[in-house]
Amino acid sequence: MPTSLHLQEITPDNFERAIGLRVRPDQEQLVDPVVKSLAEAYLHPGVAWPRLICDDGEAVGFLMAFFDIDWTGKGTDFRSGLWRLNIAAGEQGRGVGRFAVRAVADEIRRRGGTRLTTTWHPGADGPMGFYLALGFRPTGETSGGQTVGVLELG
Repeated sequence: MPTSLHLQEITPDNFERAIGLRVRPDQEQLVDPVVKSLAEAYLHPGVAWPRLICDDGEAVGFLMAFFDIDWTGKGTDFRSGLWRLNIAAGEQGRGVGRFAVRAVADEIRRRGGTRLTTTWHPGADGPMGFYLALGFRPTGETSGGQTVGVLELG
């Protein structure tokens, strides 16, 4: 894994680099573009946590976490986790995704959380293997047609 990976807040200085980030063409139907994520972050201030993933000053990915959302809308199940993960086409397989998940886990722990929730498109072309290899387990739930998985943060 690259050793200089770090997160940057999205600012006017890196906005164009962030929205220019592209996943592989065969993955475009699996994840929304960064510009949509930033619009959602604008609509959900205090909940959404968008970050550019950089390696030696180059944008290699984007993540957006969420914190303390009312998962069921009943006021009884608040969750934090990974909302969006886009790794640039040429950067996949280098540990950038693992870095992103660890960064979100660290932020959830820093805020007092003990579990990281995420969703993924089911099927052979989806990222299920990636998440399972990191220790996520499917909860049996779906959200928007996606599989819900959780990682316990011991």
